[in-house]
Amino acid sequence: MKQKGCPMIPFLLGERIYLRALVDEDANENYPLWFNDEEVCAGNSHHVYPYSRDEARQYIRNVNADRSQLVLAICLQDIGNKHIGNVALQNIHPVYRSAEFAIVIGDKECWNKGYGKEAAALMIDHGFGTLNLHRVTCGTFETNIGMMVIALWLGMKQEGVRRDAAFKDGKYLPVIEFGMVRNEWQSVIS
Repeated sequence: MKQKGCPMIPFLLGERIYLRALVDEDANENYPLWFNDEEVCAGNSHHVYPYSRDEARQYIRNVNADRSQLVLAICLQDIGNKHIGNVALQNIHPVYRSAEFAIVIGDKECWNKGYGKEAAALMIDHGFGTLNLHRVTCGTFETNIGMMVIALWLGMKQEGVRRDAAFKDGKYLPVIEFGMVRNEWQSVIS
């Protein structure tokens, strides 16, 4: 599989998407532009400083060398292997067997089509089944309805609220915390 000279080697395969490692060539495509788009970043901590292609390349190199996180590109299988977003397990703790889940669908044409849910399920299943995680969490702004929908759809439970924990668009926002443990995921997928 190739897209404009970019090797496309699936790491995790879904029905309509696949997840693969980020590669330097991604920085030459639309990927860096997502984090300069105010609408794409409305529900996350990005869009504070401009994000350049050079910063994207450096991030890709750093993340691929860091075993405390797994960040993968979300690509469509049927539309030229198009890179539409990223999904991650971050802050993987080797003793606690825990990680933080994050996702962004940067290509707005792909919003509300279920690609985020499919990518999330692939990543969570990999986290519990292959990385031997015991617990996965995520935190999101109270305004990020899409992330909350995915967290609940995955079977995560709301565990708390961090008051005024984020600053976005001139105001402090609460961060809603979600989490799940391995046996809860097993009951979701069975």
